[in-house]
Amino acid sequence: MQEETISAVITALGEGAVGIVRISGENALAVGEKMFRAASGKKLAEYAPNTLVYGHVYEEDSLIDEVLAVYMKAPRSYTAEDVVEIQCHGGVQSLKKILELSYKEGARPAEPGEFTKRAFLNGRIDLTQAEAIIDMINSKTRKEQDASMKQLEGELSKEINKIRDLIMQKMVD
Repeated sequence: MQEETISAVITALGEGAVGIVRISGENALAVGEKMFRAASGKKLAEYAPNTLVYGHVYEEDSLIDEVLAVYMKAPRSYTAEDVVEIQCHGGVQSLKKILELSYKEGARPAEPGEFTKRAFLNGRIDLTQAEAIIDMINSKTRKEQDASMKQLEGELSKEINKIRDLIMQKMVD
């Protein structure tokens, strides 16, 4: 697990109904809880992990947006780290403000591909699956998407492991 907590917008930038800011790392929950107030008055940590919670993002006492937030406890997250995702209105200003607020509260900007890099380094995915993610994002046809999905599910890794095991067995024999 990486020590630094990172944050980034994980949805396409531009106008849209919903945008998502992801915060990942050992302080993700602390950063998220500094920004998010559940409508129930409970802390995000008081909900079962992977529960979508309705509330608002505030900067001190200034309302930023009406949102949904979810806390995913390691290792059951995309990065295999603690993750908080905030689903807000998809306008550029709302996303920008929530992202800046996450930096103010202790996260640093994620580098391009860093969430996937962490998933790989934390053993959640292997290299062929990491490559499949970029293929999935860039797929233009259903056939390309299907192939990427099979690779992401580990089909290529299973075949490579079978071949490796056969080679290792031949070396032992």
